[in-house]
Amino acid sequence: MGTDAGVVSGAMGGPAVAAAPAPRALTRRASLTAVASLLDYAVKAGVSLVVTPILVGGLGRTLYGVWEMLGRLVGYMSAADGRPTEALRLVISQQQTADPIANRKSVGAALVVWLLLFPLVAAVGGALAWLAPALTHAPAESRTDVRITCILLVVSFLLAGLAAIPESVLRGMNLGYKRMGLQAGLSVVTGGLAAWAVHEGFGLTGIGASQIVRAVIIGLCFWLLVRNYVPWFSVARPSRADIKGLLNMSVWLSVGELVAKLLLASDVLILGAIVSPAAVTTFVLTGYAARTGLGIFVFTAGSAMPGLGGVLGLRQFDRAAQLRRELLTLTWLFVTVIGATILVWNRSFLTLWVGAHNYAGPWVDLLIVLVVAQTAFIRTDSYIIDAALRPKGRVLVGALTVIATLGLGITLTHAFGILGLSIGMLAGRAIQSVAYPVIVRGCLNDPARDAASRTAALRLAAITAVLFAGASALGRRLQAPSWPLWLVGVTISLALFGAVALTLGPTAQTRRTILRRMRGIVTGVRKRDST
Repeated sequence: MGTDAGVVSGAMGGPAVAAAPAPRALTRRASLTAVASLLDYAVKAGVSLVVTPILVGGLGRTLYGVWEMLGRLVGYMSAADGRPTEALRLVISQQQTADPIANRKSVGAALVVWLLLFPLVAAVGGALAWLAPALTHAPAESRTDVRITCILLVVSFLLAGLAAIPESVLRGMNLGYKRMGLQAGLSVVTGGLAAWAVHEGFGLTGIGASQIVRAVIIGLCFWLLVRNYVPWFSVARPSRADIKGLLNMSVWLSVGELVAKLLLASDVLILGAIVSPAAVTTFVLTGYAARTGLGIFVFTAGSAMPGLGGVLGLRQFDRAAQLRRELLTLTWLFVTVIGATILVWNRSFLTLWVGAHNYAGPWVDLLIVLVVAQTAFIRTDSYIIDAALRPKGRVLVGALTVIATLGLGITLTHAFGILGLSIGMLAGRAIQSVAYPVIVRGCLNDPARDAASRTAALRLAAITAVLFAGASALGRRLQAPSWPLWLVGVTISLALFGAVALTLGPTAQTRRTILRRMRGIVTGVRKRDST
């Protein structure tokens, strides 16, 4: 591994290389974690499916757009909190069997970094709350409510950062599956609270308060889980070297998070500032299905790969490169099948869900799906770069991408509205699509390239293009008149596109690997034990 990883391991006080758990245990744990993530996110998406029409109806199109913008604005504060919990997860992941005292010092260092940056986060949050009405173009009569809601979201953000420490330890130990069902239940509770708040007339402030309740409950539950399943979990007083090592990693992750937020969350803010909060509502609802699909991918892709951080820590670069090839193929299969299905049925979905007037049109729909597919591949390589504890290159490339994306997005939104924004996002992020694979090759010790791999990649891209074009054309003609017929259509489309993609896309050997990986996830669930 490169020098970055060695510096962090040394700073944390643990050995540079730790013995990894057995491959079977890693695969089983990873499979269970993937299933747990999928379950949690599926329930969250289901709750959102029910609650969103209530929020749109109760708040109105303008205030719902303001709520979405507030969420993105507060999300930017993740760059000010230092990201100590994410650094903690990565460090624990690479030294899962290291000296327990070193791990406890890592936890202590994360707490110290959180405390050191608390005043900065609070100050940024206060300034954000004061400016929120102007930044969101909120109606004059709602400005006070917008400020109060922003303050509540800042408080929930601070609490969530503290609550993430035990969660990061659990995930770093590859025991994320132990939370199975917990976050799903919490999503139901908090979704119900938000719907109740709007129904009772508490509006934006009521939804903001529900986020504080959520952060407190999550923190308590994860603390109990990690105490039960991680015997060494505690806090030890860190040395200056411990704090410096984790702070160094946190700074790069924090800047990287800001870059990611500017790339992934700025679309809504640009649209709201240049067009209107109501246009934000149309854009967000049109992209709901695509973003939900991306969320499922993000929550499960990393956990589906058994201990990639540990593999890199052991310098098993050939195995890591093979895992990346599998992950990229799974990513392609996912975005192709899900994206094509969305293009066929998204117009029907929005018409049945929130009304046809909230659909931005087939071209915007296609561009959103392309942006989400692009983002999925970017996230895949980003995950590998972070697992190698080498975020610097990713952050620098991301910063360049932000400049290009914001410039294109603002210019094209002025000219073409939502359509221009979507084109700007797709074109700007192409920089990451080109640069991240180069960085990943460095993390994997420059694996050999071959012409067959390039030919296979071109074939997969061509299949995706054909399926997307056909699905978009079908989506303009098909209209499901009811939820049952829509569900039948979606099910048939998923099966059909999946069969076509698997048959025409990967080679026979790769197809067997994909099916084996899927069977491994199912087998891991059946063999769930205490490992």
